[in-house]
Amino acid sequence: MPNYLFPKFLGLQKILAYDRAWWRGDLLAGITVAAYLTPQCLAHAELAGLPPATGLWAIILPFIVYAVLGSSPQLSIGSESGISLLTATALAALTKSSSNAIDLAALLAFLVGIICLIGYGLRLGFLANLLSKPILVGYMAGVSLLMMGGQMSNLTGINTASETVWGSVSQVLQNLNVYHWPTLAIGLFMLIFLFTVQKLSPSFPAPLLGVLLATMAVAVGNLEQAGVAVVGAIPAGLPQLGLPKVSIEDVKSLLIPALGIVLVGYSDNVLTARAFASRNGYTVAADQELLALGVANLSNGLAHGFPISSSASRTALGESVGGKTQMYSIVALAVVILELLFLRPVLAVFPKAALGALLIFAATRLIDIPEFIRLYKFRRNEFGLAIVTLVGVTFTDITLGVIIAVVLSLLELLWRLLHPQITVIDQDADSLIYCYDAPLCFANAEDLREGLMEAVADRPKLQQLILETREMSKNDITAIDMLAELSTELGDRGIILETRIIGLCF
Repeated sequence: MPNYLFPKFLGLQKILAYDRAWWRGDLLAGITVAAYLTPQCLAHAELAGLPPATGLWAIILPFIVYAVLGSSPQLSIGSESGISLLTATALAALTKSSSNAIDLAALLAFLVGIICLIGYGLRLGFLANLLSKPILVGYMAGVSLLMMGGQMSNLTGINTASETVWGSVSQVLQNLNVYHWPTLAIGLFMLIFLFTVQKLSPSFPAPLLGVLLATMAVAVGNLEQAGVAVVGAIPAGLPQLGLPKVSIEDVKSLLIPALGIVLVGYSDNVLTARAFASRNGYTVAADQELLALGVANLSNGLAHGFPISSSASRTALGESVGGKTQMYSIVALAVVILELLFLRPVLAVFPKAALGALLIFAATRLIDIPEFIRLYKFRRNEFGLAIVTLVGVTFTDITLGVIIAVVLSLLELLWRLLHPQITVIDQDADSLIYCYDAPLCFANAEDLREGLMEAVADRPKLQQLILETREMSKNDITAIDMLAELSTELGDRGIILETRIIGLCF
């Protein structure tokens, strides 16, 4: 068996090398994320058409799995709204009862996990390399806008029926006269408090204190009776482990939906992980992420959960409070278990307006304006790619937006391959250096030949032609034959062709 198939416990290695200086940030991040993810996971379960408790089941084992196997120290794994919607769509035609829905969702998680592990075995993580830096920058900005737009209803108390971020914002603006003022007051106070404390003392745990203040305000002022929406009752108990009761026909019916969920979930997982890695100066391993996501989904199927991916909002929230390692996820898990067993009444009165403000605060940290400026100054095409990704994510959906950006990125790469920068240096009357700044292959072989022959035609005294290219595939027979024919043709003219492989041409 190839060595790469043996799992690497990258997350566990980082935990074993833990620096105590990280503990304060991880502790605060874990508590804060737990306060947010509990109502979020309940909502994701309902979105998937499942009992709310399954949303909390969807983090218990996966948090442990990713902390051991994951390559990102900050990524928060678990339920995600897009995956929940895909789950609901996949189960809609098959669900016959509540228990049947739980079994089918667990089966779907199993299939997602198996497909991820097959991808890991085939080393398909390289596909993540199609996600360039401009795509990452635009993607995170787009996700930020989706996060903020999605919280308009919670922040204002205005119900919105639109499924798009711009539709929700439009409906809120059209109904300014029906704001619920107590709800809006809590949300605005939370936002002002968070941004003010962050500016005055960036290391202070503002989100955690804000959660406590908002909860106290609702409880003391009895604001729930005034119409302020709260998280509400949280189900008790822990999941029972076991295999789902399904048939072969169920497996056949869910196989294609599972593949679609893998494509969306893994793309989201790698995009989010790499974006935060770029912001904080570390790297993530694409193949390892396939392994971690696969095992996490398998464990979730065993706990009767549903397919999961990563959450940009929880990751951003954890980072905003100072989370440095996956230890914050372990802390969050411990808090959630305590909530399930003992603390459900406390979190039940947490106002949704404060939750929305907390998400908006975290979302603002995902828009990297300096990076957009740097891309604009570096190359307009790179800046344009980031903008296309941002627009695609916000105006269509996350998956389609990323696909559009990847296709445009590949087309731009192909254009640069076919039309690279060319530098011609005359050493003297009988010697010429022709620098072709692209890998030589079948796609640009004729373009190179034509350029070389034009350069030779203008220099009748030429005796030596030095061709410098970045690299050339030894398996590309078109390029090899072109060079051989060109060498013969130039030799007949008394010109010696010399080829050099270099790193970059200037």
